[in-house]
Amino acid sequence: MDFKNKFILAPMAGFTDVSMRRICSSLGADMTVTEMVSAKAMCYHDKKTAALTRISSEEKAASVQLFGHEPDIVAEAAQMIAEGNFDGCSFENPPAAVDINMGCPMKKIVSVGDGSALMQNVPLAAEIVKKTSRALEKYGIPLTVKIRSGWDNNSVNAPYLASVLADSGAACITVHARTREQMYSPPADLSVIKAVKDAVGENFPIVGNGDVSSGTDAVSMMEKTGCDSVMVGRCALGNFWIFSEIKAAVNKESFSAPSVFQRVDAALLLIRDMIEEKGERRGVSEARGRAAHLIKGLRGAASVRDRINRAITYSEIETILSEAFLKDAPSGG
Repeated sequence: MDFKNKFILAPMAGFTDVSMRRICSSLGADMTVTEMVSAKAMCYHDKKTAALTRISSEEKAASVQLFGHEPDIVAEAAQMIAEGNFDGCSFENPPAAVDINMGCPMKKIVSVGDGSALMQNVPLAAEIVKKTSRALEKYGIPLTVKIRSGWDNNSVNAPYLASVLADSGAACITVHARTREQMYSPPADLSVIKAVKDAVGENFPIVGNGDVSSGTDAVSMMEKTGCDSVMVGRCALGNFWIFSEIKAAVNKESFSAPSVFQRVDAALLLIRDMIEEKGERRGVSEARGRAAHLIKGLRGAASVRDRINRAITYSEIETILSEAFLKDAPSGG
């Protein structure tokens, strides 16, 4: 797979399930990434974990992201995904890549040596990539890795780690330009992405990640860092159209922001899709907060969000949103 000039939906636990991914794909995302999948749980054949790997036919290209710190376990889980030979496998399209998470900053992840904790152990990180890339080689599925700038400001080692991982078999590396200690603030340090790109060389693809909330941001990141592609995370939660906006900015074309009606329609589509995937009770429960992201900033959104959070059926949510935002919709629109 060509990892250059791609605009990618970042993996986000509790958000980037198949429902969100396929909508973003339809609205311009060139690639999507699943929520984090435990390599160990995969190897233990956990059915709930298997469900996280679902890939639909509507997704242009979807990568399955694994987390773990044991090389043999991560490699085995990657091979299971490549073969699709596990209970609960639901691949309507084969995975475009397998990604290893070396950037998650959450305490429950790093406390057991996973996620960004691996940035503190370069030899182990390299061994994971070597074994996993070898396991995937015969299937023609590339291995990618997502990292951060480093553990803290005293150990910004992303350029060195990236060069080691590239030599160990990674096909592409995504850099979230914050340290683990910084979590999701202050602003991303784009100089780190540039240093990583310089370290791995022109021909190795690097994806920039952090603070991209508009097409202008994406173009600026690519110009300042030399990164080949851009990944969008939190901004996409309330703006599924960000990928179309980025493409318009890159191509110097005009872009029209989504209307109120488009935003509400997208929220309802997301809820319907989640209900179809998970059933109404669970789908509505999980979708309520996510739909709120899509109406954030609209007049009266706070009170509407409170009403949505008490709804237990799709019909209730549809009525609430329609009464609040669609009463002036043009006929037939």
